[in-house]
Amino acid sequence: MLLFIDESGHDHHEMPCEVLAGVVVAEDNLWNLVKAVRSAEKDFFGDYLRNLRYTEMKAKKLLKKKRFKSADRPVTIAPAERTGLAHGALINGATANERQLVAYSRQVLGFVHEVLNIAARHSVQVIASVVDIKAPRPAPGILRKDYVYLFERYFYLLEALPPRERGMVVFDEMEKSQSHVLIQQMANYFLGTQTGRYRSSRVVPEPFFVHSELTTGIFLADLAAYILGWGWRLGKMNQPARAELKPYANKLHDMQFHGERPTTDGSGVIQLHGICYLDDLRGKQDREADEGDL
Repeated sequence: MLLFIDESGHDHHEMPCEVLAGVVVAEDNLWNLVKAVRSAEKDFFGDYLRNLRYTEMKAKKLLKKKRFKSADRPVTIAPAERTGLAHGALINGATANERQLVAYSRQVLGFVHEVLNIAARHSVQVIASVVDIKAPRPAPGILRKDYVYLFERYFYLLEALPPRERGMVVFDEMEKSQSHVLIQQMANYFLGTQTGRYRSSRVVPEPFFVHSELTTGIFLADLAAYILGWGWRLGKMNQPARAELKPYANKLHDMQFHGERPTTDGSGVIQLHGICYLDDLRGKQDREADEGDL
């Protein structure tokens, strides 16, 4: 199994939450998934986006507020015209006319819906932590709880599969210094804690880093992170949300992993859900240490 991971909102510029999102894809589904997404690009835009003006597909560009406003403009366009007009918008860029721009916006929104439908048809499962931007942080060198939760759910997803199944972790490329920090934190967790060592029996703790613009799995994780950050809310969350993204978030909600893990004393099981909300990124020991300093 492959877990593709991306994050959104960690720069605290526009997003109301931080999100660490992962999509789990079986190896035997991956190539068919990639081909289906590429085919959808041609269906909606007349060519692969990388061959046109897009060097990188990013959710914050595809799903920005202006995109929805443009799609809602009172311009009549027959369905048969949309792909050609959208293609023209990408070719013409700044000189595109109104019909081309509106058609392109409508095709983008339809394309994202179709990508999520393709992911669901290929049994993709979503694992994500949506985090309060004010959440307390752990001490340097300690893996944050959103990562721990992500790997916990990945582990229990793998536990339900045949014993020989192992999980690989694939991240969007980071700055080299950030990559080193993350690799060291993962090593501290998977090699330095009892729980981490146990989970390394199914999750390979050394990640891969790839170029997001070349990797469909990372594109899906990027979509999930952005959409969940703006469109997924629990009752106790008071962060601003974008109602227009809720239909997309609902699709991700339906694709989330569901499983269970045993209780600490072995007396029962705890139900696990793939998407969770966190308002504290410290583990129990970190919290107790900080509270002891007060």
